Amino acid sequence: MIPKELIQKVKSLEIKTRKIVDSTFSGNYQSAFKGKGLNFADLRSYQVGDDVRSINWKVSARSSDTHVNLFEEERELNVIILVDVSGSGYFGSREKTKMDMAAEIAAVLGFSAVNNSDKVGLLLFSDVVERFIPPKKGKEHMLRILRDIYYTSPSSKQTNISVSMTHIMNMVKKRSVIFLISDFLDHHYLKSMKIVAKKHDLVPIVIEDSREIELPKSGILALEDQESGQVMYVNSGSASVRKAYHNMKYASRLEQDRHFRSMNCDSIRLNTVDDYVLPLIRFFNKRLQRL
Repeated sequence: MIPKELIQKVKSLEIKTRKIVDSTFSGNYQSAFKGKGLNFADLRSYQVGDDVRSINWKVSARSSDTHVNLFEEERELNVIILVDVSGSGYFGSREKTKMDMAAEIAAVLGFSAVNNSDKVGLLLFSDVVERFIPPKKGKEHMLRILRDIYYTSPSSKQTNISVSMTHIMNMVKKRSVIFLISDFLDHHYLKSMKIVAKKHDLVPIVIEDSREIELPKSGILALEDQESGQVMYVNSGSASVRKAYHNMKYASRLEQDRHFRSMNCDSIRLNTVDDYVLPLIRFFNKRLQRL
């Protein structure tokens, strides 16, 4: 039985994110994610300026006029939302954890897809596939997805992004839009992501927390890895230590973004302490310019 508190949490998230979707993202989503192909719609007489490749030669040969094919975009998409539920996602230095942010982003993207009559699926992963829900249409299906994001208790705290990529390649045969939501605190996942990006429209969404990027000036800090349990002590009172930590994180982010670009992936980088609306709008605008 699902606890009442969880049901209320999902309902509150639905209300919050649907308002954002209805007021901001529906049109952006529809424009940024084109249908997977074109369907034949009708015929009409050839006009000066028409592409000769669209001429229907069989119909034209049977009539006294030249006809061209008209096509319409096949609008329906498969959208699969991948959410990293490993131990590091439950860290947050302020009111919101990375998992809280991941759930909100999943809701915004999912309801945007539902509003456009697209099918939405879910894959939750740690270093194993925790749950997979095949794509389906409708609001009730989307609410089930949100319940599972909150309700699933991961069997492992570790992360293995490649496991999720392999599962997608095995289970999802139709070209789909894949939103990969993670903090990407993992290694050796680039090869598997490249394989997925060649077949699907892969969108990496990196969720960070400010305390993972900048050390506070607080003296000796105990930094615990929430996946392995290892503890490292750092003297954050030292300006040189804080600068070295910042430079290391900055270089890592630049390299990560470079890898995403090499795969032709439009990525999104979010922080738990910031509003995600503007970064998502910039992402949609960037896609429109590229398309």
